[in-house]
Amino acid sequence: MNDLPKPPVAATRPHRTVHHNIAIDDPWAWLKDPAYPEVKDKDVLAYLEAENAYFDAVMAPMKPLSSWLFTEMRGRIKEDESTVPQKDGDWLYWTDYEVGGEYPRWWRKPVAGGEDQLILNEPALAEGKEYFRLGALSVSPDGRWLAYAVDDNGSERFEVRVKDLETGELLPDTIPGMLSEIVWTADSKGFLYGVANENWRTDNARWHKLGEPVEQDVELYREADEGYRVSVGETSSREWLVIGTGDHVTSEVYLLPADDPTAPLLCVSPRKPGREYDVDEHDGTLFIHTNDIDPQFRLVTASIENPGEWTERIGPSTHFYMTGVTCFADFFVVEGRDDGLDQIELRRYDPAIAPVRLKFPEPSYVAGLGDNPEYEVAKLRIGYESMVTPGTVYDYDVATGELETLKVQEIPSGYDAGKYSTERLSITARDGTQVPVSIVYPKDFPRDGSGKLYLYAYGAYGYAIPPGFSTSRMSFLDRGMAFAIAHIRGGDDLGQQWYLDGKLEKRANTFNDFVDVAKGLIERGFTHKGGIAIAGRSAGGELMGAVVNSDPDLWGAVVADVPFVDVLNTMLDESLPLTPGEWPEWGNPIEDPKAFDLIRSYSPYDNVKAQAYPPMFISGGLNDPRVTYWEPAKWAAKLRATKTDDNVLVLKTNMGAGHGGKSGRWESLKESADEMAFVLWQLGMRE
Repeated sequence: MNDLPKPPVAATRPHRTVHHNIAIDDPWAWLKDPAYPEVKDKDVLAYLEAENAYFDAVMAPMKPLSSWLFTEMRGRIKEDESTVPQKDGDWLYWTDYEVGGEYPRWWRKPVAGGEDQLILNEPALAEGKEYFRLGALSVSPDGRWLAYAVDDNGSERFEVRVKDLETGELLPDTIPGMLSEIVWTADSKGFLYGVANENWRTDNARWHKLGEPVEQDVELYREADEGYRVSVGETSSREWLVIGTGDHVTSEVYLLPADDPTAPLLCVSPRKPGREYDVDEHDGTLFIHTNDIDPQFRLVTASIENPGEWTERIGPSTHFYMTGVTCFADFFVVEGRDDGLDQIELRRYDPAIAPVRLKFPEPSYVAGLGDNPEYEVAKLRIGYESMVTPGTVYDYDVATGELETLKVQEIPSGYDAGKYSTERLSITARDGTQVPVSIVYPKDFPRDGSGKLYLYAYGAYGYAIPPGFSTSRMSFLDRGMAFAIAHIRGGDDLGQQWYLDGKLEKRANTFNDFVDVAKGLIERGFTHKGGIAIAGRSAGGELMGAVVNSDPDLWGAVVADVPFVDVLNTMLDESLPLTPGEWPEWGNPIEDPKAFDLIRSYSPYDNVKAQAYPPMFISGGLNDPRVTYWEPAKWAAKLRATKTDDNVLVLKTNMGAGHGGKSGRWESLKESADEMAFVLWQLGMRE
């Protein structure tokens, strides 16, 4: 490393705030541009550019490896990939890629026969843009109009456009600043949507009539609670429009007739703190999925006439965590996880008829409903994969119970599942809790502690990391590494209680689970101290920050993408887009001294200390509205100024992208190749 330039040094400037009689000094606070979301401060930009230049210099010797990894990973992806066509009304819809294409094209053709019709050409829309992302996309019920939303800078403020599918022309109707789904009214003359306010919070639901000025759009609902977000949707029957509002712990749902969006809003049940529910409908009966009496959720029903009078249809279960209910004309589907494993269950509306649960062969897998847009169906589209089984699309025949394989993910460079083994382990955390771990490794992987392992986790917001298939992961496996997913508390892998046990005052469980899983894998001979690469993004990046502070010697390399590491300062700044809505997840340190003390005790940025840290790869996005760019920048600056080692630390800021990194399937793959090259380099596996 002696031939590399010196890393950038961010200046320090006095900055002190006082909360609950405690002074907080933050000498790198200046990295937050006061003009945000615009970033114009010359000193800020100069520092970020200097870090990017340093990143390029450090990674230059790894470019051949990174390029080779990119070639490997690209070779496992079918260039002209396409989805299985699915019927919706009079049309079959699908997407495909051109050879070499970064973005998909959207197609349809008449069910009765006829020519393929290109309805949306993403490559053309993205041409010449550094960043492009398609958001919501929806075809009107009569098949005439296509409404879609685009973001061309990563800020997640989408612009809605409307295309006439008969003529191919764009209507003058454009809606800037949208952040929601697009849901058509039954007459195909307009649609519902929501606009983000100046703080990037969707606090409204609006109705746009085609051909009318956007300024005249009708506001159907406005949310007064700044911590809540508004969404729009529709029931499976498409008889009802759905307006939902809520935060991370409480929800409230309103219904409107799809053929009369100006009708009075029908509130299913007024909000109650800590109660979540969502709604589908069949033949005038509401099917309500709720955690009102148990964190495992249950299913209740109610009539449209009396939506608040709930009758239990399926009670909560100790082992089965109900994650969703979808109604179809002749049956409904209950999805969930049985002790952490995905389940799909078909039930008839006649409760006397026994339910049917689909069977899957592997000990660890991912399964769920796929694209099923129609209400009256005889077959269900199902998706399935595991850590060794490529993505598979089935049609399930409801009458016969047979699964028809429609497509198996093709890997052009070849794939032999027999070369790999996968297990679902249970590792005991320090408080005695059994933490599930999904792991895949080469068949000849040594179990004597000499091996190298990549460990991934998230652990927040009740989001479970599925043990699915990854073609990129094979570049680790084929070099002899193992890959594990720690299903730690904070996600809802084992039910909502698993989530509740990793948030607020129990947040430390998330960090402890991850460390204890790593130690458990060492004890089982999968790896050794310093032989573990770890990775997480966003709230998973917060996890990375916490465990490098607590147990730095365990890790051989760390990848923290768009990491949420400046937790205390962010939760103290209610002007930031997400902060009020995040308090139910982390606590409100402005009003609650205990929440202040708790967050301060683990916030990665606030707990950086003078010790040796492992090699670290940190990324951020200048336009990221979720984890603002200054969080990783401040963290990197403080680490550089404080750590006692000479291990590599790089910060890469995407200057034209947001939370998801670069767009396009190949450009994003290049970023993955850089991260993978860094990990292999630091683990001594670059050859």
